[in-house]
Amino acid sequence: MAKNNKGAAKGAAVEHAKLTKKDYEDQLRRLHVELVKLQEWVREKGIKICIVFEGRDGAGKGGTIKALTERLSPRVFRVVALPAPTDREKSQMYLQRYLPHLPAAGEVVIFDRSWYNRAGVERVMGFCSEEQAVAFLKAVPLVERAIVDSGVILLKYWLEVSPQEQTRRLEARIKDGRKIWKLTPMDVKSYSRWYDYSRARDEMFKATDTEHGPWLVANSNDKRRARLNIISDLLSRIPYKEVPREQVVLPKRQKPGGYRESDHPLRRVPEKF
Repeated sequence: MAKNNKGAAKGAAVEHAKLTKKDYEDQLRRLHVELVKLQEWVREKGIKICIVFEGRDGAGKGGTIKALTERLSPRVFRVVALPAPTDREKSQMYLQRYLPHLPAAGEVVIFDRSWYNRAGVERVMGFCSEEQAVAFLKAVPLVERAIVDSGVILLKYWLEVSPQEQTRRLEARIKDGRKIWKLTPMDVKSYSRWYDYSRARDEMFKATDTEHGPWLVANSNDKRRARLNIISDLLSRIPYKEVPREQVVLPKRQKPGGYRESDHPLRRVPEKF
């Protein structure tokens, strides 16, 4: 599996015709139903799941996570997107600030970027030394082994985007007032370092693509297909069953019992639309 993944990361993925919005929404609706079943199974059985999403800027991590979680309970599916470390956190063991966010029983934790920052942006942009990056790559398989041995299901997804598609998406962020917040000064600096990131990615795969924590590489040039493929793959890797539920029947509403609408002058929202 690891060899196939590495091949996909280097452009071996097959391109398809663009998925229509209707077909995408139909498929996503079907997958959402299955995700709800998974959610109830996780809660019922006390399962622990950790999902890591990594990839270059503009690869589609945020959109995939939103598509995955938008119909689920944030009490069960919890998204972790840590800010830059504080001075105190910088003085800690590198992985220390991530460990408290790992799932407890009945939780699915999704890392929107994770401890692998050290293997990517920190290494490429000089926020850590080469010695620190190498030490990290040696330590991570051992830490992930301990995480899996504790009963956590660990899934690591890498979203692979082409340089042309990344350019298109980042330029779209510049022009779209709704997306400009997604383009940070660091993203702009990182954009020119494509091949440095490629080398860092390749070394990361080589060191951390293990049997207990394999990298699962998704072609994300087509965002809609990538989201569907990742969600479908996730569901296939976690054994779950539908939890029986009682048929819900809405009860009758109580009678007014003399209630009258209040005459308090409400401050209403203007109906402009």
